[in-house]
Amino acid sequence: MKRYRNGETWDFEHEMPVSPDGSEVILGLDGGTTSTVCVCMPFFPLSDRPLPDPVPVLARAVAGCSNHNSVGETAARETLEQVMADALSKSGSNRSAVRAVCLAVSGVNHPTDQQRILNWLRMAILTHMHMPPLVEQDIFPSHVQLYVQNDAVAALASGTMGKLHGCVLIAGTGTIAYGFTEDGREARAAGAGPILGDWGSGYGIAAQALTAVVRAHDGRGPQTALTYNILRKLDISSPDELIGWTYADPSWARIAALVPVVVSCAEAGDEVANNILLESVQELASSVKAVVQRLDLCGEDGKGSFPLVMVGGVLEANKKWDIGKEVVNCISKDYPGTLPIRPKVEPAVGAALLAWNFFMKDVHKKA
Repeated sequence: MKRYRNGETWDFEHEMPVSPDGSEVILGLDGGTTSTVCVCMPFFPLSDRPLPDPVPVLARAVAGCSNHNSVGETAARETLEQVMADALSKSGSNRSAVRAVCLAVSGVNHPTDQQRILNWLRMAILTHMHMPPLVEQDIFPSHVQLYVQNDAVAALASGTMGKLHGCVLIAGTGTIAYGFTEDGREARAAGAGPILGDWGSGYGIAAQALTAVVRAHDGRGPQTALTYNILRKLDISSPDELIGWTYADPSWARIAALVPVVVSCAEAGDEVANNILLESVQELASSVKAVVQRLDLCGEDGKGSFPLVMVGGVLEANKKWDIGKEVVNCISKDYPGTLPIRPKVEPAVGAALLAWNFFMKDVHKKA
């Protein structure tokens, strides 16, 4: 029996019969810096009828980070394969039933990134057990349509039921603003990662808070309640220990997990924490404004309307200090036609809807 280099990823198919009713499926994958989610949904044949609402999901699988800039190409590829296999296995389907796949992955910033992932999908190195690689083979059958996008595109689609128009703002571990016009033009702002300044993201907020604690301890900055609360959260006794804690594992998600502490301190009246959040609001709003301006989403007079899909833990409206609300207020001062949308479905479902829409457009082009 042949096996994949990354383990028995697809072995479940050997014991799974082909669906007797010929049911076909679509895979949608949302790959972020923190986690990767894949959903399997039924394939809906070409029809004038709208898609059902809510969209049925046959199965959902979760894995770790699939951003190749964060974990490297090998680990990212193995994560993508595993999570797709898990979703198909849970749904009782296999790769022969798949019609289209859309992978919306963070770190896809250039056509070369898209091509790299397409190459991963089209080629798997198979081995005999305990033997070196012998043969290369496509992961999916040749009839499967494959699409690769930035994860922000799926997040936008999750709020617009697959329609690419408007702007999405993601603010989780990282942040990005991405916009599309009706005629297919697109633009993005931010999303360059923490080294190049993802300010306003969860990582950016938390990193500023850690810096504020160190500055206060040195006497280079004002005293702040962040010191006591972050040390308690991390179960360490002195700001001196922050250096060791930070560099022991400087992963983006681990740092970003401190955002709730910053919000709590701001809500309690800490000026340093409050200023960090105010700066994050300005950064996030400026990203959206840059996209809106470049694409003229509000028309020449700036008074037109556009959907603003808001995704990510930083923007969740579950605190008194509501970052998402403040961002919308800031954007609306310049663009009063901003229509904020909190998606009813997760970005992985948005990716599946994109796969369906892209597939249907390809069918129409060939007709």
